[in-house]
Amino acid sequence: MDTLCSLSGLDPLWDWNVTWYTAHPDLTQCFQHTVLVWFPCFYLWVCAPFYCLYLGFYDNGRISLSSLCCAKTGLGLCLACFGLLEMVYLLVEKSRDIEHHMVFLLSPIIRSLTMILAVLVIHLERLRGFRSSIFLFLFWMLAVICSLVPLRANIQAIIDEGLSADAMRFVAFFTFFSLQLAQLILSCFADQRPTTLKPVYVKNPCPVEDASFLSKLLFWWYGRLVVKGYRSPLQAEDLWSLREEDTSEKIICDLEKEWAKQWTKMQQQESALNGAQALGYKLSEQTQLLKKLHKEQSSGFCLLRTLAKNFGPYFLTGTLCLVIQDAFMFSIPQVLSLLLGFVRDEDAPLWKGYLFAFWMFLLSCLQSLFSHQYMYMCFTVGMRVKTAVMGLVYRKSLVINSAARRTCTVGEIVNLVSADTQKLMDFVVYFNAVWVAPIEIALCLFFLWQRLGPSALAGIATVILIFPLNGFIAKMRSKLQEVQMKYMDRRIKLMNEILSGIKILKFYAWENAFRERVLGYREKELNALKKSQILYSISIASFNSSTFLIAFAMFGVYVLIDEKHVLDAQKVFVSMALINILKAPLSQLPFAMSTTMQAMVSLKRLGKFLCQDELKLDSVERAPYHPDIGVVIDNGTFSWSKDSTPCLRRINVKVQRGSLVAVVGHVGSGKSSLLSAMLGEMEKKSGHVTVSGSVAYVSQQAWIQNATLKDNILFGHERKDSWYQNVLEACALLPDLEILPARDNTEIGEKGLNLSGGQKQRVSLARAVYRKADIYLLDDPLSAVDAHVGQHIFEKVIGPNGVLKNKTRVLVTHGLSFLPQADLILVMEDGEITEMGSYAELLSRKNAFADFVKAFSVSERKESATHRGTRKSVSRLSMTDFSIDLSQEQLISGDMGSASIQTMEAISDTEQEQDQEEVGRLTQADKAHTGRVKLEMYVEYFRTIGLAFIIPIIFLYAFQQAASLAYNYWLSLWADDPVVNGTQVDTDLKLGVFGALGFAQGIAIFGTTVAISLGGIIASRHLHLELLNNVLHSPMSFFESTPSGNLLNRFSKEIDAIDCMIPDGLKMMLGYVFKLLEVCIIVLMATPFAGVIILPLTLLYAFIQSFYVATSCQLRRLESVSRSPIYTHFNETVQGASVIRAFGEQSRFILLANSRVDHNQTSYFPRFVATRWLAVNLEFLGNLLVLAAAILSVMGRATLSPGIVGLAVSHSLQVTGILSWIVRAWTDVENNIVSVERVKEYAETTKEAPWTNEDSPLPLNWPKSGSIGFQEYGLQYRRGLDWALKEISLSVNEREKVGIVGRTGAGKSSLALGIFRILEAAKGKIFIDGINIAEIGLHELRSRITIIPQDPVLFCGSLRMNLDPFDGYTDEEVWSALELAHLKNFVSGLPDKLNHECSEGGENLSLGQRQLVCLARALLRKTKILVLDEATAAVDLETDNLIQSTIRTQFEDCTVLTIAHRLNTIMDYTRVIVMDRGHITEMDSPTNLISQRGQFYRMCREAGLV
Repeated sequence: MDTLCSLSGLDPLWDWNVTWYTAHPDLTQCFQHTVLVWFPCFYLWVCAPFYCLYLGFYDNGRISLSSLCCAKTGLGLCLACFGLLEMVYLLVEKSRDIEHHMVFLLSPIIRSLTMILAVLVIHLERLRGFRSSIFLFLFWMLAVICSLVPLRANIQAIIDEGLSADAMRFVAFFTFFSLQLAQLILSCFADQRPTTLKPVYVKNPCPVEDASFLSKLLFWWYGRLVVKGYRSPLQAEDLWSLREEDTSEKIICDLEKEWAKQWTKMQQQESALNGAQALGYKLSEQTQLLKKLHKEQSSGFCLLRTLAKNFGPYFLTGTLCLVIQDAFMFSIPQVLSLLLGFVRDEDAPLWKGYLFAFWMFLLSCLQSLFSHQYMYMCFTVGMRVKTAVMGLVYRKSLVINSAARRTCTVGEIVNLVSADTQKLMDFVVYFNAVWVAPIEIALCLFFLWQRLGPSALAGIATVILIFPLNGFIAKMRSKLQEVQMKYMDRRIKLMNEILSGIKILKFYAWENAFRERVLGYREKELNALKKSQILYSISIASFNSSTFLIAFAMFGVYVLIDEKHVLDAQKVFVSMALINILKAPLSQLPFAMSTTMQAMVSLKRLGKFLCQDELKLDSVERAPYHPDIGVVIDNGTFSWSKDSTPCLRRINVKVQRGSLVAVVGHVGSGKSSLLSAMLGEMEKKSGHVTVSGSVAYVSQQAWIQNATLKDNILFGHERKDSWYQNVLEACALLPDLEILPARDNTEIGEKGLNLSGGQKQRVSLARAVYRKADIYLLDDPLSAVDAHVGQHIFEKVIGPNGVLKNKTRVLVTHGLSFLPQADLILVMEDGEITEMGSYAELLSRKNAFADFVKAFSVSERKESATHRGTRKSVSRLSMTDFSIDLSQEQLISGDMGSASIQTMEAISDTEQEQDQEEVGRLTQADKAHTGRVKLEMYVEYFRTIGLAFIIPIIFLYAFQQAASLAYNYWLSLWADDPVVNGTQVDTDLKLGVFGALGFAQGIAIFGTTVAISLGGIIASRHLHLELLNNVLHSPMSFFESTPSGNLLNRFSKEIDAIDCMIPDGLKMMLGYVFKLLEVCIIVLMATPFAGVIILPLTLLYAFIQSFYVATSCQLRRLESVSRSPIYTHFNETVQGASVIRAFGEQSRFILLANSRVDHNQTSYFPRFVATRWLAVNLEFLGNLLVLAAAILSVMGRATLSPGIVGLAVSHSLQVTGILSWIVRAWTDVENNIVSVERVKEYAETTKEAPWTNEDSPLPLNWPKSGSIGFQEYGLQYRRGLDWALKEISLSVNEREKVGIVGRTGAGKSSLALGIFRILEAAKGKIFIDGINIAEIGLHELRSRITIIPQDPVLFCGSLRMNLDPFDGYTDEEVWSALELAHLKNFVSGLPDKLNHECSEGGENLSLGQRQLVCLARALLRKTKILVLDEATAAVDLETDNLIQSTIRTQFEDCTVLTIAHRLNTIMDYTRVIVMDRGHITEMDSPTNLISQRGQFYRMCREAGLV
């Protein structure tokens, strides 16, 4: 190179005296004309082939020629022409001695060819749909940077010699430079979208797709949303749509294929193992346990492999950014060392100081950029993992079999989706730290060794001591966390049950017993949390003092080994900078490890769930439509799980196409199981099941979605008006529509809250009828409806003349009256079909069935008049007054499920026209609060902690930071200590003071963290208690209008945030705020002039911060509001899985779930980008502070000592980290304090009357006689609505038995609600034993009268707890109650007897058995007043008779009020009250009423009793 240059008459390539050892540095002419020109070209030519290869794989359509592309091409060609002109000029001018101008000739040739290559690359990118090129940006950037030196030289030449000297050359150079600069600027913009992509219209597309790479790097594309969020609170519609690669559909589609492969591989391994076992190797219990554990473990790894295959490549790109960031991070202390060397050397030229200062700034900026790109990629992967896992769990929950379904409660499945996915997201973010942190630690120690020699080993020793301590703590904490999670799971599960069965709790006044159970779990949970937090404080203290401990060990050993060892500024502060770098990996490593461990547990849990047994598709053969045969079961044996005993044996059934088959039998004889077997819901042990044609199914307990009534019936099909009307008419729903506020647009609450049992069952039936399926499996749909409605439905729908007359119908029933019309009757007993045949055949055989019918036909005899009567009754039914709001009797009674649409206030005339949709709203969606969090939430939170805690906390923080400041300043004084004879004086004293200050700081840190943790626990205990009390004291109406998902969300997610997140956020925030104060004080001490810079930076910081917090908080709220519907939908799906499967609607529900998850992600995505946007901007500000501190130190070199410069600069380097942590911690607190707001929300809702009344104590034996009196009693469901009961005056004497009858909606159940004060009187009074019930406490009232409700509700827990939650009775009393309820044989046959665990909702007992448990509850309480809400709907006639006779004998000396649907049960009562539209129309003894031939007579005639 030198020879080439000397040929052209230039100096050599490199000369240190020209470049470095001079006050005016420059590069040699040869270097300027060769390396600076050729280097960018070399970069382009070397990298272009690889880049083109990459573009070959990347095809995103083609971009049409845009003005941007034309401009780039034009400029590129101009630049190429320039080079050619220069070459021609040289050849013409210097043709004689051209060999002496080789350097000048080569450069333009190379440059022109490179420009042409650049233009070709521009067009190749355009053809591959590449919109913004980082490759070319780097090329133009290099070209411009390399032209800066000649630019300076040319400007200098013009200043020295004037422009005229070589005007042509100057103009040419400046033009060329300007064109390159223009290219650089243009390459910062993104081109338009590719045209050949299929045009997808996306509402509000995500701007990141249109952003240039520079905008992506700095997150500028995000700016618009921040500004929008600052101006006005963000709404859901302001958010961008998801990018296609982030949508559920795309992610899960790819993932499912991969998971299916892994799952089959696992199944094969397992079957191979089982094969070996089948050969006769009997496994010991231990081996079986190990095998089970191994299966769980391997399923977790399988899931991890699947996720890694799908998201690995993108994640690795992020990891690359992390590695680059590390390289920049380690170069900063080296530059700091050079800077301190410069300050010490008084002869060094100033420009070097400025150069080092600028270098530090540049490296810091690059480090920030790469670090945040890495975080952005991690969070994106985390988000996709969340979507993927939710999708897999949801799809799995639709196909798991019943045995697996019993082991995974709804709560557990929802927990997998909420807690475990969160753990996986954290894992993605922190996983790299597991391997990067040890490398970073090793590098730090290597550089420290360079500075301090073997003394660095003392630092390693300290690290090695800190580590095991923290490892041990992490292990103990993970155990404690498991304990805490266990109790939390139990608490949430119990809360779920309480919310589902809240009505029963209110009727029985059991709130306190359940409150105590919840608080018991909560106390255990908080104890585990407290221990865990104290351990965590030790951990935090050891980490935060780690800088000091390492420094103390190293410097101590260094100065004590040899007195010739001197600590100067360079050694001290470069070491401190390195130790500060060392802190990050040290603190991340244990966290990363514990996150990884937690993620492994979660993966195991998810894997275990995803590997649960599925329903076998081959258990039922689905044949196409067959003209003769509907369902065939050939020698079938079925059980509920693989290992359990069969519950259906030797089943042989052949159902002809178009026939009506009735299935009868006692409670628990296997009727419902038979239908489940036909649906393929059971484990088939042997035999064969064939179902030809499509199926519709009506389950015994109606499953209703939280949607409008219309959506419930259509169930995903389009609406055909005439058929829809027919279905409504046939299912007797028209009269109900009249009552519902928005007719069929009325929203139905969760689990059909605002419908009565009968209405739910009819809606469920209508859903099936609307389907027009070939085969109908009806599981006792007529039990929950009144007799006349049942008759109507049988005639219009199920019977020989109904709309389904040509369909195959299998009907489980207890109603004998329908049997004569069945083509085939199956009689079941103990899981076997004992008899089958037509009604006549079975009677003629004179077996058990015939005896049974004979015994009961008396009470159920029908006359031919029935048919005429029923029709009349229906037309009369339809005239029900429209204005009766959706409530009246139905709503609340057991007949109904509950009170009404609480969300509407009294409707005035002006509002009558309000939109149908609105009127029909029932549940209130979880609302997002808007704007910043109110100050009073903080005040509220700190008030719960108490001043006694807060003042010491602040004091401890101040003390801790003062100690830190003191020991740092002490170090700088030590570093400036003069060296005498190669040693420093009093090193022992200096080391002692340094140590004392550092240890004082460590103790203070431990104190602060423990204090904050304990304060947080005090607050969260208080807030949870308050929330629980508020919820339990709320009236029924509150639960009808609040979805249980919202409430559960408060008890799980929000309480969890208050438990852990707020105290952790506060610890972090306070720690960093005080640290920042310390840094500012140090920088101001060194260079007071920095105040001029610190002040505007602080203002700018506050400005950016306020933009961010407004947006981030609102996004967090939108995200948590959109999270509830996911869980509600999951909950609903898991409960209705069998119905969804029977109708084959899985794919529609999967789409619904997808859309809810996507909706949630639209607010999650901008939420984490906000943090990155903020951090990039803030760290730039922090880096400006580094620049300022460094430049001011260079300027004040004469007056400043190296010690103080080192102190100031090394501290200013920490600012970027501190700033972003403060904002992160602050927003964490701000975001999580929203939880306090959401938990406090329910303090303001209306509450019911007090539970006990201290002032006027009741006599212990009240009510003594059991007489009831109503005085002009009136009841409204809400102010402004029609009266449900109007001026009822009535007195019931002691021991009287009164039946209450009336059409649906007449106000029968409203009476019961009034007596129990579930609804308070609107006027008038009720007296029991002469005491006005409005004047006594609710619990005093409800615990002394008893109701047997229509819906039997059982809670998770032992059978004994379900009968007697307060443990108020002896075992003998409980057993005698069970005996009277005809349950003694059943219970004594159970392995655990009274301690038999009832599963969620009592699902492991049949409906009839649950009903008998409710009867046993009443028998146990044995109060003077019993209200019976026709509790016999779900039991067969025999059991019904048992119940009736039990009530007659056991409650003989009690007052009994029966709300009757079956009139035969009340024919022997002393009085019957007939109600109609809230009035009493008739009242007398049954015989007198029949003789009066009024309304009661007509009802009896319809029922065939007269």
